[in-house]
Amino acid sequence: MKIAFHTLGCKVNQYETEAMIRDFRGEGYEIVDEQDVADVYVINTCTVTAMADKKSRQFVRRMKKQNPDSIVVVAGCYSQINPDAAADVDGVDIITGTSEKNRIPEYVEQFRKNRVKQIHVKGFEELDTYEDSGYVTGAENRTRAYIKIQEGCNRFCSYCVIPYARGRIRSRSLENIVEEARRLVAEGYREIVLTGINTALYGMEKERIEGELYGVERAIAAINALDGDFRIRLSSLEPAVVNAEYVKGLMKYDKLCHHVHLSAQSGSDRILDRMNRPYDRSEYLKIVNVLREFDPLYGISTDIIVGFPGEKDADFRDSVSLAEECEFVRTHVFKYSRRPFTKAADMEGHVAPAVKNQRSDALQEAGKRASGAFYARNAGQKARVLVEEYDESTGMMYGYSDNYIKVYVNCSDSEMFASYGNTFADVRLTGKFRDGMKGVLDEKQ
Repeated sequence: MKIAFHTLGCKVNQYETEAMIRDFRGEGYEIVDEQDVADVYVINTCTVTAMADKKSRQFVRRMKKQNPDSIVVVAGCYSQINPDAAADVDGVDIITGTSEKNRIPEYVEQFRKNRVKQIHVKGFEELDTYEDSGYVTGAENRTRAYIKIQEGCNRFCSYCVIPYARGRIRSRSLENIVEEARRLVAEGYREIVLTGINTALYGMEKERIEGELYGVERAIAAINALDGDFRIRLSSLEPAVVNAEYVKGLMKYDKLCHHVHLSAQSGSDRILDRMNRPYDRSEYLKIVNVLREFDPLYGISTDIIVGFPGEKDADFRDSVSLAEECEFVRTHVFKYSRRPFTKAADMEGHVAPAVKNQRSDALQEAGKRASGAFYARNAGQKARVLVEEYDESTGMMYGYSDNYIKVYVNCSDSEMFASYGNTFADVRLTGKFRDGMKGVLDEKQ
C-alpha cells in the first residue's frame, strides 16, 4: 500500500505528520510524494484563517482526483472545527480531529474492510489529555529537528479559533522531551526547535513551586545540559504569557539561540485590548529591550494582524512604527480573517477587504525596512551559521545564523559543500542579499 501526505499550517502539524509517517511506515506502507498516485492520502489541515480552510478543501479534491479509488483522510484543525463540512467534501472517507492521530492507521484498515465513512472528532472540551506521539526522529536531509512539547491554549484571544481546535493546555512529560532531544543529537541534528501550540505555556497548567524552574525554562535547562555540539531554538515565546523578567531568566542558557519569535499582533494599545491580548505596547517593548540589552543583535521575529475589527489608520500606523522601532528580522503579516466561535467575529467595525490589502502591502514594506536595518547592523559581524543546503544555480551554500538571518556563502562545488553541510561555520557577514545576507567563510569549525 502506498500513502502520501500533505500538511498545511504550523510546525506542530508538520511534527504530527512526521509521527504519522513513522506509524504508517511501521505498518508496512510505502511513503510516496503527494504528487504520486497513492492508495491512501492524508491531508493534515489548518483552520487559522478562512484561506486555510479553502486550501484544505482544495487539497482533498486534488488528492482524490489523482486516484479516484484512493482512501482520503482529513485530519487536524479544519476537521476539528468543521467535521460536518469536512465530511461533505466529495471524496473524503475518514475524518479525524486534532486528537487520536496515532489511530489513523487503524481507521484506514477498518475502512478498507467495510468502506463505510468514518468521523472521529471529539468535542474541544474533551481535548484535555496530552497524547504523546512517541519519538519522531530521523527525518531525511535535515539539520534541524522539531520537538513538540505542548498542546492546546487557554488564552482565548478574541480573533483566534485555536483553543477550540486544540483544546486546553497540556504538556508533554519532561522525561520524554529530553529523551527525544538526546536521540536527535545522537543522530547528528545540530538544531533542536521546541514547538507547541503555545510553547510559552509549557508546564504552566501546574502551580509554580517556589525555588524551582517553571514553565518552558524547565525544558530549555534540561536540554541545554545534554552533551553535544548543537543549539536550541524556541519556535515562539508569547508576550501574552511571559514578561520581561521571565525572559531575562532564559539568557543564561548557552545553547539557546539569540532569536525568538515574539508575536506582537498589533502595535496599538487600543487594538491589543480588543484582541484580548493581556499586555500593551510598552510591556512588549520591555521584553524587546531585555533581549537587545543582553545582545544588541538579538534576532526577533513577529506576527502582526492588519484589518482587525475597529482598526483605524492611527492604529495601523502604530503597528508600522512598532516594526520599524523593533527592527524585526522577519515580520509575518496576516490580514484579519473572521473565525467561528470567536468574539471578534461579532464585533462592529469590520475593515473592508481593499483596506486590509493596502495595509498588508504597506506593513510588509515596513517589515522589509525593519529587517534591512537589522541586517545593516549585522554587517561586518561574525556569525555562527548552521550550513544546510547547496544551491547549484547560484553556486552558494546557505543556512541560518544563531539570530535567524539566512546567510549565503560562495561555494565552489558540491564537494566543498559536503565538507560544510550540517556543520557550524564562522562567517563574516558582508551585506544584504536576497532574503538574508551574504557572508564570507572565516574559518571552519
